[in-house]
Amino acid sequence: MLQSDWTDGNGITHPAGDSVDVDAATLALLQAQGIVGEVPSGGKDGTDWAGPGGTDWAGPGSTNP
Repeated sequence: MLQSDWTDGNGITHPAGDSVDVDAATLALLQAQGIVGEVPSGGKDGTDWAGPGGTDWAGPGSTNP
């Protein structure tokens, strides 16, 4: 998660608080500059999943009915 505004190599400005997908080298550079920090636990906005079925996986391979 961006701790401060950042302009990528394409000239697109991303505001602080945004999550962006970058390659490992760019991530290391941003970390060294203090531009990125850890994403809070839970979802992108800091909340936990509250969708259908609760938090237990009930898809293929699951032992839950």
